Amino acid sequence: MDTNVLIAFGLTLLAGLSTGIGSILAFFAKRTNTRFLSFALGFSAGVMVYVSMADILPHAQKILQAAHGEQRGSWISILSFFAGIFVVLLIDRLVPYYENPHELHCVEEAYETEVETGHRSALMRLGLLSAIAVTVHNFPEGIAAFMASVHDPRLGLPIALAIAIHNIPEGIAISVPIYCATGDRFKAFRFSFFSGLAEPLGALLAYLVLMPFLNDTVFGVTFAAVAGIMIFISVDQLLPSAQKYGEHHISAYGFIAGMMVMAVSLLLFIQ
Repeated sequence: MDTNVLIAFGLTLLAGLSTGIGSILAFFAKRTNTRFLSFALGFSAGVMVYVSMADILPHAQKILQAAHGEQRGSWISILSFFAGIFVVLLIDRLVPYYENPHELHCVEEAYETEVETGHRSALMRLGLLSAIAVTVHNFPEGIAAFMASVHDPRLGLPIALAIAIHNIPEGIAISVPIYCATGDRFKAFRFSFFSGLAEPLGALLAYLVLMPFLNDTVFGVTFAAVAGIMIFISVDQLLPSAQKYGEHHISAYGFIAGMMVMAVSLLLFIQ
């Protein structure tokens, strides 16, 4: 197996298992540091937006133009970009609003209130539905991180880190309600941990389905779709969550910092 493929699987696995980090933080910190979480989510969004628009989409367009001509290649890249967006949009639409962990804005205090009022069964249901929703959402994220890493591990690393930061609050969203409902830390961690495995499963799906047919056209289309996936995740999930967890300016500062770090890394290490 190619070295880049092994590295891509490793990065995708680490990104997925960061849901377990969110679970651990929820157990051992009495309160979530929402200001830091807001900055970190904004930072992740900045990384993903910048690398998608400044590197991934232009690179996909260049490959497709070389294979199909300038005009046709441009059209294929743009259509693939928006196809990636609509794939994640469709997944979001299939998960009801109140059961979607990306729309979950309450933190530990809200769960404690629920326990006090005796709503343990509702909390357990919320935790299980969150685990299912995170599992579904992690598949396209795993494909995105894997394909970027296969192309260039130096490009895949910041993307995997951005997705890992994004997965931390998802781990909290799964583990806290289950723990509050059952009092079992290990059970809550187990659900959070296994939901993160959908990320490397998405990578495995990309490897089995896409890699055997990988040519310039397939790679260009996939790469453009990956850019679309990451833009949608940033705009629909990361930035709104960052603003909900903390002050608006903190998430904006994180977003700008993420773009700056990605811009410098592209100039120094990737190009």
